[in-house]
Amino acid sequence: MTDYAVVNPATGETLSTYPTFTDAQVEAAVGAADGAYRGWARGSAPAERADLLRRVAELHRERRDDLAAIIVREMGKPLAAAEGEVDFAADITEFYADNIEAITADQPIDILGEGSAVIRRSPLGVLLGIMPWNFPYYQVARFAAPNVALGNTILLKHAPQCPESAAAIEAMYRDAGFPEGVYVNLYVTNDQAATIIADPRVQGVSVTGSERAGSAVAEQAGRHLKKVALELGGSDPFILLATDDLDAAVRAAVDARLDNNGQSCNAAKRFIVVDGLYEPFVEKFAAAMAAATLGDPFAEDTVLGPLSSLAAAERLDEQVQRALAQGAELLTGGTRDGAFYPATVLTGVTPEMDAYREEFFGPVGVVYRVSGEEEALEVANGTPFGLGSYVFTTDEAQAQRMADRLEAGMVYVNLVLADSPELPFGGVKRSGTSREMGLLAADEFVNKKLVRVGP
Repeated sequence: MTDYAVVNPATGETLSTYPTFTDAQVEAAVGAADGAYRGWARGSAPAERADLLRRVAELHRERRDDLAAIIVREMGKPLAAAEGEVDFAADITEFYADNIEAITADQPIDILGEGSAVIRRSPLGVLLGIMPWNFPYYQVARFAAPNVALGNTILLKHAPQCPESAAAIEAMYRDAGFPEGVYVNLYVTNDQAATIIADPRVQGVSVTGSERAGSAVAEQAGRHLKKVALELGGSDPFILLATDDLDAAVRAAVDARLDNNGQSCNAAKRFIVVDGLYEPFVEKFAAAMAAATLGDPFAEDTVLGPLSSLAAAERLDEQVQRALAQGAELLTGGTRDGAFYPATVLTGVTPEMDAYREEFFGPVGVVYRVSGEEEALEVANGTPFGLGSYVFTTDEAQAQRMADRLEAGMVYVNLVLADSPELPFGGVKRSGTSREMGLLAADEFVNKKLVRVGP
């Protein structure tokens, strides 16, 4: 019996299964990663690691078609989006190869006394990554690439529904020329993962996933005094205060909500619209959401494929139905067909309803009417999450005020879907504790060692 299987959410068909590791295989994997760290990783030069990472990026591009098809089968991502994800994972990996000197070079300190002092960034050792299903390549790239660049070694537990893409990533690291143990794929249970976290050879753990998963991992890591990085959920606000082009703002809102079938932590999920624009926005937004093509994720014109699984669609439907029972209004969508869920728009959600605080992990947008900037901030910050946020305004000073006061790790002004390898990604509150991507990612699992030399 194994939890690791490729189940096509569009058809419900089980395409392949992968055996869970035995305890002996787990021990061998941890031993290989520890051996690689103590041998090759600590002895390799940054330029050598950069060359191999650059080859991993090249392999993403060379194998693009096959890699994209895998994740369409695994989690229903539309093909064009799957291809784009492979490209982005390649770009992220290449970014750390290109910037390896910046993240490994000594940082001089101006000292008060004589002599010199530097901060020297040294790797920590073996790291465990626990990754989600929604971006099978991108999520792994943004954790693995900076840490391999630093000289850490990676144990990677992917989501049980992504065993084929997990194997494909490990194959790229192996085929690029990295020694055995630098990047090790694991098919393990949650109990085995807990044992790995407790292992003294493992120095840290990074998890991207739900609040529940993050809490469980953080508890285990804390018990064993291990460094932990958390990238969790989000209920990002899209705040429309002023615009010279309402149609463009609506297109941005739809794009920000429907990206990855609506299954993105930093997707815009709550649409907070000032009084004067509310009625025309709602009309145009609901119409555009209703027009989103739902169907075969391999078809060129598909905007929305199935959700990642039947269970995911059932959970989303339960949330929507509960919101309606509590008094929300349905403008479009809201009718599940197996794992397929149409683009859906809700209004009339109040603070008394569960939907006011929940994250809808699928193509559901909730629209709120506000009187102005202050009320927009109150609604935007009235959530336990604090990942990303989007502000649309023609007033530059207003944009800066909003950016200062939004309780979020990221603020995007007048644009969406603008993630890039050099930009740090992360949140506050219940959305997480760390940063990935950009140069900040290389500061998560590193010993910032002081080296002080006398005169």
